[in-house]
Amino acid sequence: MKIGLFFGSFNPVHTGHLLIANYFVQFTGLDKIWFIISPQNPFKINDELLEENTRLHLMRLAINGDERFVASDFEFRLSRPSYTVNTLQELRKSFPDDTFIPIIGGDNLQSFHLWKEYETILHHHEVYVYRRAGFHENPLLANHPQIKIFEVPLLNISSTYVREMLQAGKSIKYMVPQVVEEFIAMKGLYK
Repeated sequence: MKIGLFFGSFNPVHTGHLLIANYFVQFTGLDKIWFIISPQNPFKINDELLEENTRLHLMRLAINGDERFVASDFEFRLSRPSYTVNTLQELRKSFPDDTFIPIIGGDNLQSFHLWKEYETILHHHEVYVYRRAGFHENPLLANHPQIKIFEVPLLNISSTYVREMLQAGKSIKYMVPQVVEEFIAMKGLYK
């Protein structure tokens, strides 16, 4: 099986994440998208990061049984912080018959050369990149044969913006799936 890996904090998951995943599963030949919930991103130190199992639950609510998508806690069992190269190595060991393709934004491609053992990632995996407004491809990597860049319809929305709206007492309707909005409200998250 050919599986796209959409890594992120998903703090919280929003409609933009789902649109990107939907594009990749429909137009790139991927069989599934696994949303890999990162318990700790080595580039982000964030006091507002919800507990990992709560973010996993929100992702499960968001994908709502869509069989093309999987909310994954795979990184929860690995050492921290979560380095993509280590996660990919463990996935290859655990699922040797599957092909894994990381999916990253153009903003991440700009700093991809700073990722731990990025050359190892590119040796073993293609990397799918969706362009992000305001970011240009890393000239060192944009033409790398393992890097595939896609024009994906995007919403100008971020998890940070969703949290800011909640903290300001504003509605997040349509920014996140309704079940996610309801769960956040019920639990009083991000206040």
